[in-house]
Amino acid sequence: MKKILLASAAIASLAAGAAMAEDVKIGIILGFTGPIESITPNMAAGAELAIKEVNDSGKFSLGMVTPVRADSTCIDSGAATAAAERLVTSDKVAAIVGGDCSGVTGAMLQNVARPNGIVMVSPSATSPALSTAEDDGLFFRTAPSDARQGQVVADILGERGIKSVAITYTNNDYGKGLADSIQAAFEAAGGKVTINAAHEDGKADYSAEVGALASAGGEVLVVAGYLDQGGKGIIQASLDAGAFDTFELPDGMVGDSLPANIGPGLNGSFGQHPGTDSPGAASYGDMAKAAGYDGTSAFSPESYDAAALIMLAMQAAGSTDSKVFKDNLMAVANAPGEKIYPGELGKALEIIAAGGDIDYVGASAVELIGGGESAGNYREIDIKDGAIVTNKYR
Repeated sequence: MKKILLASAAIASLAAGAAMAEDVKIGIILGFTGPIESITPNMAAGAELAIKEVNDSGKFSLGMVTPVRADSTCIDSGAATAAAERLVTSDKVAAIVGGDCSGVTGAMLQNVARPNGIVMVSPSATSPALSTAEDDGLFFRTAPSDARQGQVVADILGERGIKSVAITYTNNDYGKGLADSIQAAFEAAGGKVTINAAHEDGKADYSAEVGALASAGGEVLVVAGYLDQGGKGIIQASLDAGAFDTFELPDGMVGDSLPANIGPGLNGSFGQHPGTDSPGAASYGDMAKAAGYDGTSAFSPESYDAAALIMLAMQAAGSTDSKVFKDNLMAVANAPGEKIYPGELGKALEIIAAGGDIDYVGASAVELIGGGESAGNYREIDIKDGAIVTNKYR
């Protein structure tokens, strides 16, 4: 089936070559403001690096690709929906890299992408609820579901000999889904969750929340929040009160700004975010460094892959129409075919144009399963001497 799709697309793309009058626009909608704003510049840079690579190759048969940024805010669904609507109706984007946080991503999917038939590939929306959301075949993600992250957290805690934890989570779809996944996996492994409580972002004082967490007890506090908002506030208040001194940091908490803002009190804490030690990750890291940004930053590799998959699927379909090329995303992402790594997008475009198969591995060793989500790999990290260091990959 994959061979038929790509071969027929190659013929279509030849015909399309004569009609490249306008740029192909791809929206990049991420939380440039809000609780993860410190990591989104590296995410956007990843998506834009893939676009530049495709343009520089001269091998994309459907025209030049132009990125158009928009701000999801990460937490304001109304603002995110309005921004996505502008991308589609005013900027005329053909597809969207995004959203970032799960709640706004779900809102954009239902209120903008589905009504307008626009493909969305999220590099970082991880709520398990998105796995079963109605999407008309338009929604994909290059980061794994938090159903997987919950098990990874339980494994990490168990391997470190931790038998009891308290959990605090940001009060939204992402936080609740992740916290519940962690609790279920940790308790299934014999661990004890003393409390699983929400916190709100944007507060100046988290002493009440920390008081409740401290009263419940636990060897470690799992903070399923955001590194630039409530999660940071919870950690600082915990350290100030002497309530907890070690923190488990899920993906929304992993970024250089957190140890920089918290200081030595964060040393000894640990966590994880999607990541891999594959050859593609290494080559992407080198490419990002040459481009002037940090390619190891959380969700930056997944952002490169999200943009790359969109463009490769367009090439395979011979069309920039989401309703057409959506059926090619799974084909270009998975075997069979020649493996494609960062820096090889021009090569991939040539193979597709010639009717061949590709298996896009990319920067995150992406493999799309089920309803178009990543099977997932994780980078386990430790905070040492004020820096994020890699422990191992899972």
